[in-house]
Amino acid sequence: MKPWPQHPQKILVRSTNWIGDAVMTTPAVRTIRENFPESEIVLLVHPWVSDVFRYSPRVDRLIMYEKKGRHKGLAGMWRLAGELRQEQFDCAILLQNAFEAALLAVLAGIPVRGGYTTDGRGLLLTHGVQKINELNKKHEVNYYQRIMRGLGLKTAINELELFIPGDQVDAAKRRLGELIGPHPDDAPVIGFNPGAAFGPAKRWPTDKFAELARMLCRHTDCRILLFGSMADRDTAVAVKNFAGPEAASRMIDLTGATSLIEAMALIGECDVFVTNDSGLMHVAAALHTPLVAIFGSTDHVATGPFSDNAVIIRKPLPCSPCKKSHCPEKHFRCMKLIDSDEVGQAVLRILKETR
Repeated sequence: MKPWPQHPQKILVRSTNWIGDAVMTTPAVRTIRENFPESEIVLLVHPWVSDVFRYSPRVDRLIMYEKKGRHKGLAGMWRLAGELRQEQFDCAILLQNAFEAALLAVLAGIPVRGGYTTDGRGLLLTHGVQKINELNKKHEVNYYQRIMRGLGLKTAINELELFIPGDQVDAAKRRLGELIGPHPDDAPVIGFNPGAAFGPAKRWPTDKFAELARMLCRHTDCRILLFGSMADRDTAVAVKNFAGPEAASRMIDLTGATSLIEAMALIGECDVFVTNDSGLMHVAAALHTPLVAIFGSTDHVATGPFSDNAVIIRKPLPCSPCKKSHCPEKHFRCMKLIDSDEVGQAVLRILKETR
């Protein structure tokens, strides 16, 4: 196999598909920039992930993969391949591991293609990287950096990074002031993220979030922001309903009411972020927002918050981590055994240490 090009003029980087995975690739994207400071680095990204990279100095440009729109289906994929072919990329680095990602790079006529040989796509890659078993025992950040090493690149520091422009930060501060209204100056702002896209096995029960809200309202003058997509709106409503009128009066429901960049800026303003294993958990980790992460079915070693400001709460049962979207036993014991008081005490300790 020939060495990876030393001075490519134009590099295509295929991003991962989900917010959390995208955040975990940011050290690898930094690696690419540091190895090729003079190259044009273009990221192929789904629209819902784009804000992770939109303001990053590590990339020069984004190309939207509109898989639910103009690039839908085989005809749409062929259209996208034609658009990429016109760009005349020198090489492609595939952070996304599906067969389709490699096939698209081939159809786009990109001569040098690097990535993992997973999903039966080894023959489509000019520079295939073998996945090694020891990666299963390390954080997923290392999984993406392993691709870089496999291509012969010198890896950058393993540190998540997100870039939020100053006007977005200022807008978040103004919006926060408008949302929470008059309140004590020392009242903490606590973010709750009660949803999770993967499935119910990753979600701490809504009544537990409600109990946590009541406990924190008894001990502090906090204001609570509820984060999530429109799909999490019913969950947020249930949390407020279970919490009762006093705690509910201190909650602001932001589910479905922010873009990703707006949510990122607001999470950066939180004193603590309480979250299930989710994309926004990784956002909080990258922004160095202190957080309490609640884990059940998923692997806290591989996909936990990559942060020194995080507390992980889980119950190590024989069946966990099962990595299932739905509990095979239907009882969700790994989540139900996590007590709201235990989570609340972790939040209060963080507030005491950081404020």
